[in-house]
Amino acid sequence: MRTRIKICGVTRPEDAVAAVDAGADAIGLVFFDKSPRHVRVDQAVDIVSGLPPFVTVVGLFVDATASLINEVMKQTRIDLLQFHGAEDPQQCISFGRPYIKAIAMRDGVDLHAEARRYDSAAALLLDSYTPGLAGGSGQEFAWQRIPGDLKKPVVLAGGLTPRNVTTAISQVQPYAVDVSSGVESRPGIKDRVRINAFIKAANTKEV
Repeated sequence: MRTRIKICGVTRPEDAVAAVDAGADAIGLVFFDKSPRHVRVDQAVDIVSGLPPFVTVVGLFVDATASLINEVMKQTRIDLLQFHGAEDPQQCISFGRPYIKAIAMRDGVDLHAEARRYDSAAALLLDSYTPGLAGGSGQEFAWQRIPGDLKKPVVLAGGLTPRNVTTAISQVQPYAVDVSSGVESRPGIKDRVRINAFIKAANTKEV
């Protein structure tokens, strides 16, 4: 099965179009004001308005209020929620939308336990752990820490680039890969050449 590709932290309509033109399956919009990739609701509306059908729009939140999440969903198209904070399963399912739960790969994390806890999640997004950051660090983690018998689809994130994504997919066999800083010219600004290179590498089997 082909590994799906998400380009996260999109802040401009032209970057969303570049991602889709290159073959991305999903784009991510960050609604977390401490992130350099944060977008306002009106920006999100502009970005999403130019997208064709069958491209998944993911809204990323970090311990957001229910009112913010509901307002975002009311104002613009959000197909999938992505939670990067301490949200419990009840909070995650309360919005009536499919969701994925990000798990920071800190020392001692029990992915089997997390998969059981977030049984209602569509997938677990596994990201590197950097104190004080909720993703987007550009740091890779040890992929061999991911058990092969995890009972949830895995979205692999954390430090992925055009240079390492082929190897990452070969080793982990994730359902999807998620990239943000690895295809940027600067935080929040995507680079079309890097996006194309990433997606080409993600679709290349390692020999």
